Amino acid sequence: MNDTPGWASPGSAPSDGPEPGGSSPAEPADRPGSAQPADRPGAEPTGPGTKWSKEQPPPGQWSAPTGPGQAPPPPPSDQGWGTPPPGHPGGGYGAPGGPGGYGGQGGGYGGYGPPGGPGGWGSGWGGGWGGPPPAAKPGVIPLRPLGVGEILDGAVSTMRTYWRTVLGISLTVAVFTEIIVVLLQGLVLDNTSTEALNDPDATLSELGDALADTMVNSGVIFVISLVGTVLATALLTTVTSRAVLGRPVTIGEAWRDARPQVVKLFGLIVLLLLIVFGIVMAGMAPGLLVTAAGGGDAAVALTVLGFLAAGVVAVWLMVRFSLASPTLMLEKQGIRKALSRSVKLVRGSWWRVFGIQLLATIIANVVASIIVIPFALLASAVGGDGVGGLLEGTGDLSWTFLVVSGIGSVIGSTITFPITAGVAVLLYIDQRIRREALDLELARAAGHQGSGTPGTTPGS
Repeated sequence: MNDTPGWASPGSAPSDGPEPGGSSPAEPADRPGSAQPADRPGAEPTGPGTKWSKEQPPPGQWSAPTGPGQAPPPPPSDQGWGTPPPGHPGGGYGAPGGPGGYGGQGGGYGGYGPPGGPGGWGSGWGGGWGGPPPAAKPGVIPLRPLGVGEILDGAVSTMRTYWRTVLGISLTVAVFTEIIVVLLQGLVLDNTSTEALNDPDATLSELGDALADTMVNSGVIFVISLVGTVLATALLTTVTSRAVLGRPVTIGEAWRDARPQVVKLFGLIVLLLLIVFGIVMAGMAPGLLVTAAGGGDAAVALTVLGFLAAGVVAVWLMVRFSLASPTLMLEKQGIRKALSRSVKLVRGSWWRVFGIQLLATIIANVVASIIVIPFALLASAVGGDGVGGLLEGTGDLSWTFLVVSGIGSVIGSTITFPITAGVAVLLYIDQRIRREALDLELARAAGHQGSGTPGTTPGS
């Protein structure tokens, strides 16, 4: 028994019967007495050299031989996979793996089942299809849509792989800002007026002055910390973007790349803070007006309700703008364009972006607390009024207290800066991969020509 027509090598003998659907095999040229061409389906062999038996199986009940070493024939050109040939109830070219189909059990052409299944491609061709090739990974992340764990792991891997640059940037910025904060708290900022906040006999004027001093002190410290955060974010954004391609970068290179955008980034952060402040004040304004008019408990409740509603709106808006910072740094955009790009990238993925950033913030704060709280307790024990004074807020800010607690803040910031900045950058890259197929451009930039994996088309 020989190979069937269509899969036979040139010069081999025909099979024992016709193809499904009534088409007869073409006899090879070396068979004596062959008088029919090979391209006339249904023609009866004639001529003196024909040796076929006159008793043939009835039409529609014939199955192709599938013995060892025989390959199945291809589907006929006039029949699709969905409809069996006329007069062939036992199957035909049905859907792969279906009844009577390539891998079916209804008498069709066995041997073409699902990949890896019995009689399928896998059993005859080396164990089956192994799925798509893995995505290229030239750096800290694979170039494909990322999961939550991969984004967090990418931020940590960047810090671990390029620790000299990452920790050097974080430590330098943290030490610089903390020195300024300690000097201001020890030399300039007055802490004595805040004692009136803990005095039940203080007059209204004293409470107002103490509250004003506290707000000024906190505002100055916040601005200094904000400048340090902006610098660290700008430099670490460059480092993380290079780490995605597997390319190291020095502190000097990171600064030269980020310097043109630092002022814009600072303006972006200030603008976002003003937006949040404006939303919160607008939400609280009705309650504050009623309170000023002597509304009593109802005014307080209205103020709290307005604050909560404004907080929800502010969080919703800040998540939509949360990718503006890496957009501004990596795409070299202006503030307005960065905000609109962030809104576009977050659209349809608000909850996912919010969840990832919330998780990263919780992790960073937990890590910082593990480091900062022991140093604060130690500073109170050796340089203040003890732990009780720290908890009650009555301890004096001595130089020993400021220095010891400042060391803890430096260590905490050195570790948390790379996590928060890295997650923001990788989340931005992930959203662009999902919407704009950025992975293809990154693969070409990393030297993986022709790289592309399923699931990376825009909008996926």
